[in-house]
Amino acid sequence: MQFKVPQFLDIEDTIFGPFTFKQFVYLAGGGGLCFVIYKLMGFLLGFIPMAIVAGFACVLTFYRPNGKPFINMLEAGFKYVVNDKLYVWKRQKKKAVKKIEKVPETGASSQSKLSASRLRDLAWSLDVLDLKKGEGEQ
Repeated sequence: MQFKVPQFLDIEDTIFGPFTFKQFVYLAGGGGLCFVIYKLMGFLLGFIPMAIVAGFACVLTFYRPNGKPFINMLEAGFKYVVNDKLYVWKRQKKKAVKKIEKVPETGASSQSKLSASRLRDLAWSLDVLDLKKGEGEQ
């Protein structure tokens, strides 16, 4: 049994000529606001606000950055300005370099001079080096 899979779900239907419903609302709203500004301020005083409103309406209608509506970019910018921001500082760990001092090989008498704590430190550093070596092989 075969089913028809709907395609082109992201394309809106054109309702008013070549415009979708949203595009028509942006243009009609911008035109209506320009008319209100014209009636309140006249043409000479209202020219600059009318140009700003008309430009904004045209940008909302026709400009699609990265194939997405401009209103999505406005929404993301507004959320960025309004929402709290979390700044995280991530400290980078430096590689710890341990120096292993060599014991002078003058005979058995010099090795007997090693204290227990010094011997324990050397054994610990060798164990750590062996663990790091084992991790690199896997």
